[in-house]
Amino acid sequence: MKIFYAVQATGNGHISRAMEILPHLERYGEVDIFLSGANNSLQLDASVKYRSKGLSLFYTNGGGLNYWQIVRRFAPLRIWKEVRELPVEKYDLVINDFESITSLACAYKKIPSVNFGHQASFVSPKAPRPDEKEWMGEWILRNYARATQYIGLHFSQYDDFILPPVIKKRILQAEPGDKGYVTVYLSAYSDAVVRQYLQPLKDFRFQVFSKEVQQPVQEGNILFIPVGNEAFINCKAIITGAGFETPAEALYLGKKLLVIPIRGQYEQLCNAAALKKMGIPVLNALDTGFASTFLSWMEQKKKTSLHLDYSTESIVSYLMHNCTGKSKDALDLLYPDCVFN
Repeated sequence: MKIFYAVQATGNGHISRAMEILPHLERYGEVDIFLSGANNSLQLDASVKYRSKGLSLFYTNGGGLNYWQIVRRFAPLRIWKEVRELPVEKYDLVINDFESITSLACAYKKIPSVNFGHQASFVSPKAPRPDEKEWMGEWILRNYARATQYIGLHFSQYDDFILPPVIKKRILQAEPGDKGYVTVYLSAYSDAVVRQYLQPLKDFRFQVFSKEVQQPVQEGNILFIPVGNEAFINCKAIITGAGFETPAEALYLGKKLLVIPIRGQYEQLCNAAALKKMGIPVLNALDTGFASTFLSWMEQKKKTSLHLDYSTESIVSYLMHNCTGKSKDALDLLYPDCVFN
């Protein structure tokens, strides 16, 4: 079987998930990766057959989307050329993790595809939304990567086609500790803005994931470190955006969690609504009200955890059962014990 796997490279979550999914997907056949986007800190540790600048999101230093950068990088002629030339018709299965060029190519060439990932869950009206829905945000979630089938991932099984998050193997195998520091990962804020609000909290130590440093840099009570995952394992608490992968990992590790959605990114507002229902505090922005909210949050004893009913192997097995013509018996031989009890 030949499998086309389109991975969105805006941010780090899609790449992180792809690195976990890929070894299991390769058990079913030859996998060719299409990496699309130009705004990420992680590198995909795999051979990439097709690349594109894609349609990427860019951020300001103050927690919001940089619309000027997004529009400036938009190249319709290049995109149309890539749509026509992307050889999706040569594959037995097209898997799309929220990538628009693959979606357009499949529509143009009338090739079936499956939208697999977190954004696919928003096809269901049962997935949580903020109190005030945004028509443009809803339209983007439903149309940016349209497909003929959908398999979603979310914090909870809000619908029958929605599965739990894919958690990194090293997180699954970790023995979390508590060394007293707070991990901060706010990719839409510059180090200068983060420093402004964390430095006055002298009684606390922070480790900040930074896109601006190549090696650890200590500044008073703040240690700026390159983007990675190890700091999560032994932190006391985590402050991050309302993305999907990082909050899911934090909840799985049993860490205290506080989220600040990226302004203008509707998906993060939807995630924030889901997390709020789970008892996770949500801040609208990193601003003058941060300190009081932070101190109150740090005093709280209650933690919310995430239980996984399915392993990564079982999620891939579900994907292949539902999106290919392979017999169920053959797939069961590959994964006889892939559901967590």
